[in-house]
Amino acid sequence: MTVRKICVVTGSRADYGLLRWLMEGIQQAPDLELQIIATGMHLSPEFGLTYKAIEDDGFVISHKLEMLLSSDTPCGIAKSMGLGMIGFADAYAQLAPDLVFLVGDRFEMLAAASAALVARIPVAHAHGGEITEGAFDESIRHAVTKMSHLHFVAAEEYRQRVIQLGENPQHVYHVGGLGLDNITRLPLLDRAALEKSLDFRLGPRNLMITFHPVTLDPQGSSNEMAELLAALDALEETNLIFTLPNADTGGRELINMVNDFVGRHPNARAYPSLGQLRYLSCLHHVDGVVGNSSSGLIEAPAFRIGTINIGMRQQGRLRAVSVIDCEPDRQAISMALRRLYSAEHRAKLADVVNPYGDGGASSRILDVLSEVSLDGITKKQFHDLPLAKTKASPEVG
Repeated sequence: MTVRKICVVTGSRADYGLLRWLMEGIQQAPDLELQIIATGMHLSPEFGLTYKAIEDDGFVISHKLEMLLSSDTPCGIAKSMGLGMIGFADAYAQLAPDLVFLVGDRFEMLAAASAALVARIPVAHAHGGEITEGAFDESIRHAVTKMSHLHFVAAEEYRQRVIQLGENPQHVYHVGGLGLDNITRLPLLDRAALEKSLDFRLGPRNLMITFHPVTLDPQGSSNEMAELLAALDALEETNLIFTLPNADTGGRELINMVNDFVGRHPNARAYPSLGQLRYLSCLHHVDGVVGNSSSGLIEAPAFRIGTINIGMRQQGRLRAVSVIDCEPDRQAISMALRRLYSAEHRAKLADVVNPYGDGGASSRILDVLSEVSLDGITKKQFHDLPLAKTKASPEVG
C-alpha cells in the first residue's frame, strides 16, 4: 500500500483550531502520513508559543519554521514573507510531501503556497472563494487559490467564486466551515470550570471582543479601536473577555491599547491565546461577540448568540441573521450593543441558520485526500465560464 504524505501548514492559533480534527484524521488513516509545519505566531512568545498546544494534543511537529520578525510594519511583514519562502523551500526539500494542505488567507500561507508551486508539489486549500474587502487577506486568499489544485470551500457561493477564478469544478468541493467541527467534537467547559481556567469571573452580562487590524486602511486601525473601547467603557454590569489581535500590520499598537484598557478596568481581561477549548467555551457562555473576526460570522451563529461586526474587515462574507453590522464609531457601536440585547434581536437567535453548515468538514476533506488522484494535477488548465452578453467596451484613446 502506498502511503500519501500530507504536509499541513499552520501559522496561528486560529488556523490550528480549524485544522485540528483533519490532522487527527490524517494521523489515524492507514493510507496517509501526517507532516506538520508550525510557523508564524506559533513560535512567538509574544503570541503565547501556541505550538505547545499542538504538541499537547498529541501531534509531532515535523518542522518549526521561524519567519516572524519582531515588526508589524509593511516592510517587516514583507520581509517575514521572504524568510518564509526560504524556510518553506528547505522544509519541503527535507520532508518531500505528496501534498501540502493550507487554510485561509494569511501572509504565511502565501509564502507556503509559493514555495510549493515552484517545487511542483500539489496544494490543497481550504476556505477559498470568500470575500473580506477590508484586508489584504482578500488578495492573498485568491492568489493562494490560483496556486492550489484541490479546493475545499465553506459554502456553495464560495464554490462558484473559485470556479469563476478558473479552477476545475471537479476539484472544488463544498464541505462547510472547518471551525464548526470543534463545536460538535469538543466537550466544552461549564461556567465554573471556565471561570477557573480563565482566572476570571463572569458577570451578569458577558462579551467576547476580538478586533484585528484593518490592513488595507492606510490610516491604521487605532482610531477604530479607540472608538470600540470608548463604547465598551460605557457599559454597566458587563464583563469583557478580549482575545488579542494577530501579528498583522499595525497589530502591536492595538495590543497595547487593549492591555492599557484592561489595566484600568477590573471587569476586563485579555488573553494572547485562549486555545480552542476555552475560546469555544467562552462562546457558549457569553451573550455575544464584538469586533471584526471571522469567528463572529462562522462559529458564533452555531451558539445562537449575536455578533456585532464592526467596520469593513469582513465586508463581503456570508453572514447569518444573528450578525449586526455597524460602523467603527462609538455611537454606532453603542446602538449595536443595545440592539444585541434587545428582545427583538434575541428572538431571532433560536432560528438562526448558519450559512457555513453544521460540521463534518474534516471528514469530507479526509475522504477526498485519501481517494483523489494526484497524477498530473499540477498541470492546470484554466476553466473558462461561458461569456455573458455585455455592452461593447468603451473605446480607449
